[in-house]
Amino acid sequence: MSTTVITSSAANGNVSAATAAAAARTADTGLKPVTFAKALNTAMADAMALDESVLVFGEDVGVLGGVFRITDGLTKRFGNDRCFDTPLAESGIVGMAIGMAMNDMRPVIEMQFDAFAYPAFEQIASHVAKMHNRTKGRMPLPMVIRIPYAGGVGGVEHHCDSSESYYAHTPGLKVFTPATVRDAYLMLREAIDSPDPVVFMEPKKLYWSKDQVDLEALRVSHETSAVPPTEGRAAIARPGTDATLIAYGPSVSTAMAAAEAAALEGRSLEVIDVRTIVPLDDATICESVRKTGRAVVIAEAPGFASVSSEIVARIQERCFHSLAAPVLRVTGFDTPFPAPKLEKYYLPSVDRILDAVDALQWEEGA
Repeated sequence: MSTTVITSSAANGNVSAATAAAAARTADTGLKPVTFAKALNTAMADAMALDESVLVFGEDVGVLGGVFRITDGLTKRFGNDRCFDTPLAESGIVGMAIGMAMNDMRPVIEMQFDAFAYPAFEQIASHVAKMHNRTKGRMPLPMVIRIPYAGGVGGVEHHCDSSESYYAHTPGLKVFTPATVRDAYLMLREAIDSPDPVVFMEPKKLYWSKDQVDLEALRVSHETSAVPPTEGRAAIARPGTDATLIAYGPSVSTAMAAAEAAALEGRSLEVIDVRTIVPLDDATICESVRKTGRAVVIAEAPGFASVSSEIVARIQERCFHSLAAPVLRVTGFDTPFPAPKLEKYYLPSVDRILDAVDALQWEEGA
């Protein structure tokens, strides 16, 4: 009978890995302030610990831990085979991920910045989005394309694009964009578990936002299916009765601030966090609009041919007889993203949202 001998170095390596995992989970136990970035980092670490087929790669994601340090510590914990740097070649990054996903791996790739992903768009639109359909369902592509996107950080063009409409318009892709620390963790875990390709849009201005979260409880809840999935399910971020504000990703916090300000003026605004653009939760959005009779859609992206215009069209088609006023939008302007000093004029603001609410054809004195 053969005997497997575990060398001291191998044993020490196994013990070190187990110790590191146990220490990480102990540190994440209980309600405590957690950043959006930490939630994303922990989601990837937990997925990698659970499934050896999960790999993370992209530009500077290894030793450096990514430009925003979202992958910090993953190479040290899981090794260079599981989290590694690539050349500055986005099309090659996506192409390699396609091949890996076709061979039973689950790649999670980072595009570093929103507009840096454009050189890879042919791979995404022609192959990532179509492989499942092209093979008549025989070859799913379980892969995640992480894209830090949108403004609010004083960046310049190619660093602050809101590119979600390109992906939402491409059949075969799911498009997720979390707005809270809790959703950052849960939605990335769901994206990694998905048998379909997910474009995971991360609002970079939220990376250092904090909330009280128990990451270990979220891990257990996700892995035991104790919480309902977020995919295709919008969240009522704030209940209200007078009008509905519909937002996603970076615009949700602005919508919440506008609702707070409106409350001081006696108006009750409901805030809907879309969460997943594809699939879109028409039911929750329309239920809210039918209740309030008025709606404003808020997004940082330019308004023309956008996700915001699609949401308006769907509300108009499904809720026409419940509307007391036309559905309005507060969006970025139809121009390239401006210089940092002009950013505040370009992005949706509380004042612009309240102006739109005031324009919803209220009865005199309302």
